[in-house]
Amino acid sequence: MSHTVGVRQAQKQKTRQALLDAALRLLADQSLSSLGLREVTRAVGSAPTAFYRHFRDMADLGVALVDETLGSLRVPIGRALHEDGDEQRIERAVGLVAELVRTSPLHVRFVARERHGGVAPVRAAIAEQLRRFTDEVAQAFADEPDSAGWAEEDLRMLAAVYVDHMMAAGYAFLEAGPEGEDRVARTARRQLRLISLGRRHWLD
Repeated sequence: MSHTVGVRQAQKQKTRQALLDAALRLLADQSLSSLGLREVTRAVGSAPTAFYRHFRDMADLGVALVDETLGSLRVPIGRALHEDGDEQRIERAVGLVAELVRTSPLHVRFVARERHGGVAPVRAAIAEQLRRFTDEVAQAFADEPDSAGWAEEDLRMLAAVYVDHMMAAGYAFLEAGPEGEDRVARTARRQLRLISLGRRHWLD
């Protein structure tokens, strides 16, 4: 009995992932607000009613794509934050973003388009993930000697600058393509060094 339940659960998860993957492919050239669930189910050969076994609606599917894209970065970004020294942190962070774009360009394009798109729950999910990133960056900065004397509000402002910059770098990598990756990476590193320099002199 338990084996049967396990097989069913695995099949359910496989179908759910197939719907997510199909939606992501279809979203390469359109926004979520213009994509219908019939298009998605047709792409995986399922009946439209099967969609509702996995998602409440297209917005719910979009939120799942946000979690799949940004949620997977929490652990590696956490490791990058605890690198010793600004230069190591910058190298690791820029490398993480470049790797994400290299391996998951459709995910990055989806987030780039929907961050300010027309589906409110998806916008909110992206904003929440970025808020969590900002909190983690701010906490990492707060634990460092260079942050002695900083107000909590200023630490969050600095963290938000870092997060926004890495988002912008992701979009830049995406638009530049493989041939422009080195150029974008150099620019991203230089910009982060400039932010780090300003940080050291913020309390002057």
